[in-house]
Amino acid sequence: MAGRRLSQAFYTLLVVCNLIKFGRGVDFPYVTRLVNLTYLHYAVRQGAVCLDGSPPAYQFDKGFGDGVNNWLVFLEGGGWCDTTEDCLNRILLNGMGSSTNMFPKNFTGMTSNEPSLNPYFYNWNRVYVRYCDGASFTGNNVDPVHKLHYKGAKIFNVIVKDLLAKGMKNASNALLTGCSAGGLAATLNCDKFRSLLSTSTRVKCASDAGYFPHLKDVLGGFSFAKYFDNIVKLHGSAKNLPKSCTSKMKPRSLCFHPQYSLPYVQTPVFIINSAYDTYQIANILAPNITNLPKSWETCRSNTTTCLTPDHVETLKEFRLGFLDALPKLGNSSFRGMFITSCLIHCQYHLQQSWHGDDPRFRLHNKAISEALGEWYSGKAALQIIDHENDLPRVCLTL
Repeated sequence: MAGRRLSQAFYTLLVVCNLIKFGRGVDFPYVTRLVNLTYLHYAVRQGAVCLDGSPPAYQFDKGFGDGVNNWLVFLEGGGWCDTTEDCLNRILLNGMGSSTNMFPKNFTGMTSNEPSLNPYFYNWNRVYVRYCDGASFTGNNVDPVHKLHYKGAKIFNVIVKDLLAKGMKNASNALLTGCSAGGLAATLNCDKFRSLLSTSTRVKCASDAGYFPHLKDVLGGFSFAKYFDNIVKLHGSAKNLPKSCTSKMKPRSLCFHPQYSLPYVQTPVFIINSAYDTYQIANILAPNITNLPKSWETCRSNTTTCLTPDHVETLKEFRLGFLDALPKLGNSSFRGMFITSCLIHCQYHLQQSWHGDDPRFRLHNKAISEALGEWYSGKAALQIIDHENDLPRVCLTL
């Protein structure tokens, strides 16, 4: 799985480059607020710990004005680990398995406190939950030999309960969301989140770039599904997936895929994704597997090169497969969606994609922030898909 780690590193670099570029070249500030980390040291006694046994952590920016009783809980993304070696590397190399390696991250985009940049959620209580378990906050296992703690489900529970004590128990509105692995976590933990809050609270969930479909790769195999299966087995996640799904699906790890678990989620969910998600192209469609054609190796390392005739038809089929894997919505407002055709992975943090004036990120003349805000508030049943572009669009340029 070294290829997946390298691919994740590439997209981290891509995001960093865009932060640098878009922090300078636009009329509004990109970085808006740096919020200190809160460590839950008492959680160690409860077994709610990161991979290395360190305490979980989050960043919390208090709400104000008419948003003081509203809560946005954002789950950080950052891939997964499917082997002991991979999980140890998360601790040692990239800081995603230990709170001792964490540093505060800026609140921007969806977590910004500026009304012009984040009109619907700017004055809510905004919480950024840090990711250090490697299985989208679902695991409940332990490896005493290697001293690895797969306790994502306990981390989620203890942090939510800590927030309840800080005032979320009185919330009028609450939105659980996240990006990538955090977006998947928001879907898988959506009903749990609902159950922990007051019945009087309006609770909804949203997933940004967290809709990972069960699709074949270019060689006709399901290598990514095997990867998910390894994650679920290593972390003991099956017991924390929707039981109504795991009781029917074999293997149970298929319920780690939103297309199979989401139909059983009872709480309203909004899906933000690209049909040409760059992570999905590089890991589901063209993963680092034996005999991968050279042209696809180039594509997976730089998705802007994926527009040659050799790639186009396969990419269009992948898009159709992704769209077919989405929930069948009809006229229901219970599920909402905003599906672009941009070559991008995660859109909540870039101001251009979240609430900027760049038309490449707008569908039906709406930015993502407007679509999600209107859906959450019940103003509209929004199910927006970019049907005008059936080819990938380069919406961000370095």
